[in-house]
Amino acid sequence: MVQTRTTLAGLALATGEVLWRVEVPAFRGMNILTPVVLDDLVMTSSYGGKTLGHRVKCVDGRWQVELAWSLKQQGYMSTPVVVDGLAYLHLRNQRVACLELREGRERWTSGKAFGKYWSLVAQGDRILALDQRGVLYLLRANPGELELVDSRALGVPETWAHLAVAGRDLFVRGLNELVAYQWIPTHEPAGD
Repeated sequence: MVQTRTTLAGLALATGEVLWRVEVPAFRGMNILTPVVLDDLVMTSSYGGKTLGHRVKCVDGRWQVELAWSLKQQGYMSTPVVVDGLAYLHLRNQRVACLELREGRERWTSGKAFGKYWSLVAQGDRILALDQRGVLYLLRANPGELELVDSRALGVPETWAHLAVAGRDLFVRGLNELVAYQWIPTHEPAGD
């Protein structure tokens, strides 16, 4: 699956053949985030557009795509994370939303605005979110409300890169450096 400035499409991995495509309206083609998949549902969101859920299936060798739902939330650059069927998404208005993917409904949107950008990664029910100022937020995935567990400035100057996770190692790339941290779940002893 790939998203371009105007289109969401499914591709054959071996050949690159376009199997299906749908238009994703956005202001000046600003479809930036990477779509996420849950079972047969593909969710994307666009700047100046909406958040969309498409059901994709192959019937008798032919691909079918139908719009399952549409929500008013506007994503921007931040790719959402999915935890237990819920997408946690940083929005164009710098708020955070929790969306139920199967039914296409909003669980909540934060009242508080955060940075212009978030890079999100999840581990179990914990979500790390790094904004462009180098502030790292720890959230608990909660379908009822935004649950901010902790936050801290990492001392990394402006960063627009994605967080990278390898096992317990967390990598943050700033403008002039790469910094490594360890992300250890609270239930796991540090000495393991």
